[in-house]
Amino acid sequence: MDTLRNYYATTMGKKVVMAVTGILLFLYVLVHMLGNLQLYAGPPLINQYAHFLHSSRAAPLLWTARVVLLACVGLHILAAAQLWWRNRQARPVAYSGRTWREADLAARTMILSGPIIAAFVIYHILHLTTHDVRPAPVFEDNLYATLVGGFQVPAVAAFYIVAMVLLGFHLWHALWSWLQTLGLTHPHYDRTLRLAARVLTLIVVLGDLSFPLSVQLGFVTAP
Repeated sequence: MDTLRNYYATTMGKKVVMAVTGILLFLYVLVHMLGNLQLYAGPPLINQYAHFLHSSRAAPLLWTARVVLLACVGLHILAAAQLWWRNRQARPVAYSGRTWREADLAARTMILSGPIIAAFVIYHILHLTTHDVRPAPVFEDNLYATLVGGFQVPAVAAFYIVAMVLLGFHLWHALWSWLQTLGLTHPHYDRTLRLAARVLTLIVVLGDLSFPLSVQLGFVTAP
């Protein structure tokens, strides 16, 4: 335990924690998006999917996933905040001018996109899981109607779209960086791995963006 604590105290240790938790969170986001694609099959399939996730059979798996995800989110945010603070302490006086050579827009907005995505996740849970936030009528046994009804509210759809665009920026830079941190790179394969990371990012973001857009454009409607 002391060895792990001492390793985490290093900059590299924090980066490894961010990489491992980030990849786990990305895999969850990918699976979550793929599951939500059932929206396009109509109410029966996605409602059956939702009923299974909340059934006693799925409860052990669901709660294990929730605990792991909560731990990943907490560690990811903690490590990011500590790295940001360490960098800030290393240079307390800001540069009088700065020219960005290597860092693209995605990299420069990481510290901003992270908190906004976290706020969206909290809202998303309050809306579709606990139903404490109700921008539209909530149907306990009809996820399809609840989801479509929520996305029919322009402000909800806009918030979702903005959050997904920011998620795209976050992942565009982060997914490749995490692979580098874990040493999962090689000069012969780096170009392919970087392309794969960006393709996966586009798949997740475009898939998630399709949900509010398809509702707002009338391609998906409430039954």
